Amino acid sequence: MIFSTYKFILVFLPIVFFGYHILNKFKFNKISKIWLIVASLIFYYLGSPDFFWYFVGSVIANYIIGSSIAKLPSEDKIQRKILLAIGLLGNILLLGYYKYANFFVDNYNYFAKDDIIMPNIILPIGISFFTFQLIAYIVDSYRGETAEYDILDYLLFITFFPQLIVGPIVHHKEMVSQFEKKENQIINYDNIVKGIFLFSIGLAKKILLADPLTEDAQMFFGDIISSGGYGLLSTWFHSIEYTISYYFDLSGYADMAIGLGLMFNIIIPHNFNSPYKARNFQDYWKRWHITLSRFLSTYIFRSVYRKDCKWRNYYIATMVTFLVSGFWHGAGWTFVVWGIANGVLVCISAWMNRKEIKFPFLIAFSLTAIGIVLARVLFVSNSFGEALTVYKEMINFSSLGNGVSAILSNIFTFIWANKKCGLYLVIGILICWFAPNSSQIMEKFKISKKTAIIAAMLMLVSLVNMDKIIQFLYFQF
Repeated sequence: MIFSTYKFILVFLPIVFFGYHILNKFKFNKISKIWLIVASLIFYYLGSPDFFWYFVGSVIANYIIGSSIAKLPSEDKIQRKILLAIGLLGNILLLGYYKYANFFVDNYNYFAKDDIIMPNIILPIGISFFTFQLIAYIVDSYRGETAEYDILDYLLFITFFPQLIVGPIVHHKEMVSQFEKKENQIINYDNIVKGIFLFSIGLAKKILLADPLTEDAQMFFGDIISSGGYGLLSTWFHSIEYTISYYFDLSGYADMAIGLGLMFNIIIPHNFNSPYKARNFQDYWKRWHITLSRFLSTYIFRSVYRKDCKWRNYYIATMVTFLVSGFWHGAGWTFVVWGIANGVLVCISAWMNRKEIKFPFLIAFSLTAIGIVLARVLFVSNSFGEALTVYKEMINFSSLGNGVSAILSNIFTFIWANKKCGLYLVIGILICWFAPNSSQIMEKFKISKKTAIIAAMLMLVSLVNMDKIIQFLYFQF
């Protein structure tokens, strides 16, 4: 089930919302938690029915392993390590089979000149996200950083439907404590209003900006190889279009998830902090997909990095972290190279900061923006050949024409032919560069007629334009 559908907004959400708060109103607090867990499981089942029982089994198995580790004394190192290994291996194997089996078999066939045929494996939605949360829980149990959580609070931490499919990637410490608090079971009208307002912003981002830009960009990239290239203007336009659409799609989902959380008195961490305002890649990755960066920093970077060890220094740890990030994003060599490229750019930024080398703002900002677009091309390309075709067309100046008049004519013709998506793109860029982000808006939020009208208008316009279902881009990961 997708947030940006009539079924979710007009049927699923009202039933779950009112049921939860009515049960809490009459002090049926445990039943209200069960209600929310069941609703979240139904939400997942409707999106990935074939994987549902594997998901339930994985969640329960991780609880048993994590609780068992937490109960064991710290002196019992062997048993604790065995349980940790079982938990990690189980999560990695499940993720590996569904997400990477075809990738490994295809590569084996290529290098071994074999012809092993794999069944068509459908990627379960959300598996990359909830697997990270389960791994964090298991590892923290081993580190002695978890308590023996109540089974209902643990299940809510994993299954809570606003964050279940595409994040933000939440941590047990910040979530379980909220489900335990009695005051969070009391209806909070301020939070509900804030949640509706933020949900309407996210919905508008998705429906009014992300979807039309994504559709147009996907058509271009889907035809780039067969067409032999579209020229410099079209290639840059659609590459920037995809870059902007990814931000509004992902941050729109995050806004909706955070808004939904508030409706149930649960605070979900913000995931984006105006990433396209960054002036270097180190800054960019502190602003983009913040909860993913937090997880990778906590469980990958810190596991590799050792301050006084030459072979485990900052740069090595950064490269390993981004290699994992690239592979996590997708089962393909383009994703691996994308991760490595981002790691190199982050290392360059860190080295420049260490040496106190600073470019003027406009140069630094422009170089970062270009780098983000070029990296996005690799990310969305189905092959290196497709990415290379795009990169070649980006410097195909001959496609502009010969002479000033021809160039100006071609530019004008291109702008007119793409005026609708061009307008969406300009609006999107202006929002990314000059408007406050959702977190900043909510910091200054006050309940008033103005905010009510804004929320109502965004919601109404989005609902009117919700004529077709377009999945969120990260559903494929």
